[in-house]
Amino acid sequence: MRSLSLQVKQPGKKMARPGNGIVFPVLAFALLILVMYLTFGAIEFWPGHAQHKARFVERNGSQFTEEGRAFYVNGWNSYWLMDQAVEESGRERVTEVFRAAATMGLTVCRTWAFNDGAYHALQTSLGVFDEKVFRALDWVIVEAQRHGVRLLLSLVNNLENYGGKTQYVKWAWEEGLGSSSYDDSFFSDPSVRSYFKTYLKTILTRKNHLTGIEYRDDPTIFAWELMNEPQCRSDVSGDVLQAWIEEMAEHVKAIDEKHLLTVGLEGFYGSANSPEKEDINPGKWYGKLGSDFLRNSRTPSIDFASVHIYPDHWLSQANLSEKMSYTSKWVASHIEDGKRELNKPILFAEFGLSNKVEGFEDSHRIMFYRSIFDAIYDSATKDGAGAGALVWQFLVGGMGKYNDEFGIVPGEFPAIDELMKEQSCRLLALRQGKDSAERTSADC
Repeated sequence: MRSLSLQVKQPGKKMARPGNGIVFPVLAFALLILVMYLTFGAIEFWPGHAQHKARFVERNGSQFTEEGRAFYVNGWNSYWLMDQAVEESGRERVTEVFRAAATMGLTVCRTWAFNDGAYHALQTSLGVFDEKVFRALDWVIVEAQRHGVRLLLSLVNNLENYGGKTQYVKWAWEEGLGSSSYDDSFFSDPSVRSYFKTYLKTILTRKNHLTGIEYRDDPTIFAWELMNEPQCRSDVSGDVLQAWIEEMAEHVKAIDEKHLLTVGLEGFYGSANSPEKEDINPGKWYGKLGSDFLRNSRTPSIDFASVHIYPDHWLSQANLSEKMSYTSKWVASHIEDGKRELNKPILFAEFGLSNKVEGFEDSHRIMFYRSIFDAIYDSATKDGAGAGALVWQFLVGGMGKYNDEFGIVPGEFPAIDELMKEQSCRLLALRQGKDSAERTSADC
């Protein structure tokens, strides 16, 4: 927990008289505890959790590092954290999911640092921000730090949920600034690109009202993600999206050199630029989305590549065995690319198995998750590019409207919790060495 330096001045009034020297230290200590409680909430300490000052995670070739040692990601997605933190009544849900993650030793949570024009919007119109929502994001960052969790913050959505590129284009068109009302003009329209750059600068330079630290200087933030699942289907060549990635990545790095940056890709290989890899895609259509895993990830200002895994959506007619086989091929291909083609870490930033598929059983998820965790662990033992994975998604009880076919409530399926904890423990052992006395909150 960060230490707080307090100066309290009351003109014309002394807090202690000579001879009562014990009064001032006692009152000062009581005031410090009160401020910490009001700022951070009830203070809790996790058994075995290492309370230490976080350092920035960096990249060394195809591995993440912290203070010169390999850093492995085992974590989850909870896209809803900022939204829930806007109202006081929702903050306990944020704390609850962080608490559950801490008991499993999870290291990173991916969440939205955007909400454009929707309910609880952070950006209410082009370049206009709601301070109350910004303060909610401030609080989420502090709460993550309090539980020993880092955040991967996504900066805009390719989808319409929470506004996304569609809202930017709509705003610009309605104000007579945009050149087109078509969604993909987000990537090419100079006015829209300029407004998104304004958004990026506003986020990166935001000073947290609780800590006084600008986001770009806060190591609690693991990395930035330019966009959730970018696609530009109107340009199969991929040139438009690539130009946008290069421009925005350079803009981010000009403002913030300390944090890692990723694109936010799903991992599909583009037919125009990676035809030799096209058969790795789940179907020919996926090579014509305007994105390309290799080309986009090679961008110099991009530090690591992301990949998503949704075999139920991609291979809807396949059985479980076929989906498992395909997942193994998909994961192996990208880990290999990270080492041989990119020399960058590969983060499987979303993966999930649907509970809406006929014949679904919870044991199927255990098998699916384990196959991904095993591939990452095997890569880590060989200093490979498999840097970690983030399950989609964690919620807490009473959040039905935020749930989907992939949602997990920690504690409802103990076998999943144990599997997540097991992965945390074995990755920790690799990082620290088997003889290390250090332990995480998972109490390995």
